[in-house]
Amino acid sequence: MTPHQRLLVIDFGSQVTQLIARRLRELGVYCEIHPYQHVTAGFLTEFTPQAVILSGGPASVMDGEPPFPPNEVFSLNVPILGICYGQQVMVKMLGGRVERGQRTKDAETRHQEAESVSATSTGGRVNSEFGRAYIAPKGVLPLLEGWFEEPTEQVWMSHGDHVAELPPGFEVYGVSAKAPYAIVADTKRSFFAVQFHPEVHHTPNGKRLLQNFVRLSGFTGDWTMGAYRDEAVEKIHRAVGDAKVICGLSGGVDSSVAAKLVHEAIGDRLTCVFVDHGLLRLNEAEEVVGMFRDHFNVPLIHADESELFLSELRGVTNPEEKRKTIGRLFIDVFRKHAAAVGGAEFLAQGTLYPDVIESVSFSGGPSVTIKSHHNVGGLPEQLGLKLVEPLRELFKDEVRELGREIGLPGRFVDRHPFPGPGLAIRCPGEITCEKLDILRNADAVYIDQIRRHGLYEQIWQAFVVLLPVRTVGVMGDGRTYDYVCALRAVTSVDGMTADCFPFSHEFLCETATRIVNEVSGINRVVHDVTSKPPGTIEWE
Repeated sequence: MTPHQRLLVIDFGSQVTQLIARRLRELGVYCEIHPYQHVTAGFLTEFTPQAVILSGGPASVMDGEPPFPPNEVFSLNVPILGICYGQQVMVKMLGGRVERGQRTKDAETRHQEAESVSATSTGGRVNSEFGRAYIAPKGVLPLLEGWFEEPTEQVWMSHGDHVAELPPGFEVYGVSAKAPYAIVADTKRSFFAVQFHPEVHHTPNGKRLLQNFVRLSGFTGDWTMGAYRDEAVEKIHRAVGDAKVICGLSGGVDSSVAAKLVHEAIGDRLTCVFVDHGLLRLNEAEEVVGMFRDHFNVPLIHADESELFLSELRGVTNPEEKRKTIGRLFIDVFRKHAAAVGGAEFLAQGTLYPDVIESVSFSGGPSVTIKSHHNVGGLPEQLGLKLVEPLRELFKDEVRELGREIGLPGRFVDRHPFPGPGLAIRCPGEITCEKLDILRNADAVYIDQIRRHGLYEQIWQAFVVLLPVRTVGVMGDGRTYDYVCALRAVTSVDGMTADCFPFSHEFLCETATRIVNEVSGINRVVHDVTSKPPGTIEWE
């Protein structure tokens, strides 16, 4: 593997730490996130970072045994950026002072104070600061090139404690109404620290600050998907040797890119198993099989097990029971067809870097676990296979870029996310073949409308839900009694939160007219405008 310039992100448990890595990857910088417990003096020697970022986190440096990195991190002679809790860690460990914040004022007063910035703010007891705030400059700093073209910069604050006294060698370069040390630096040692979060989109100019940091750290932007492709193929070839590999091909972007990479590395010693559970979108099975078997010439088993899945789901209405039934059957079916390959020693999976990060946190990292991931374990143990995970260093947007690099069609690579249980969780209530056909056709019309209006790439995820409700309608001179469908479309950065996409009234009316006229079985269309939270993106 070609040695990349590497940046180390030490994670103290912030739920947005992944955003730091994503922003850096966008800048062509290879970085890894590691929980602070794993970062020892020996680790630092082996990792040899060219720069370090200390993340935010929920802890307090005022606690009895606060999360700290090893002292050796400040002796690496590399630039360091501390963010929020990371700023407080830097200040505390280098000889400054941190105080607990006060929360004595009501939310409205705090909001009003956050809107007004005093460029001469100094010292004193400072309240906690959450949400939007504005920074004013207090000097010139290379880290802030491109900032303060207006008198203030909007940032996103989320802190209780605050810096009260700087360590030796540090100066203040930015203040907010409640953070007199919002931006500080020791320019001789290239130590920088900010109280706000530059990685979130609520800090509009945050990417420029991170760009300045990697430039000051000497990064040349050597992290590209073209280079990664060549390295991944070589790594797979070395790891697998002459063995056979099987890959569970779902038709999603992750498994498809993983399969294509493995095939480039070992050719026909890869066999893909595509389990068709009968819950896919319109023509999806034909598209996936045609692309891999006919276009890419990848050995592929098309396991049409739709009758098995739908018979097992008959009468099932509870969404969790649906998911568990589908998951159990998938493993059984995959095991059966994988055994037919004979002699396979490896299982290829589309595990992504966020899966790895969250799984590490689950087993001892500082952050609160959001979810566990089936593709980090389970199936390989049951099959007695070793894992090949060529995407485990990548984020989703990088996988899409890599997919284009290896020749997957753009219409396929850029598709919206699709859940593993498929249409089963977009059909509340009992699942029947009739209802699935209605849902497929309605969804196809909806997505066609979105593409025709040039909206597809602006939307994170869009789909139709077929409701277990029938209503009276009139078509021609006759009475109808058909199903209701709901249109769902959201915008999001990572799927953790989401907002309803703001369709025009004309678009919704046009789409409803098309669905009612073109899809037999639906006579009424509604629009879901719920955000996440309180709702979820999928209905079940």
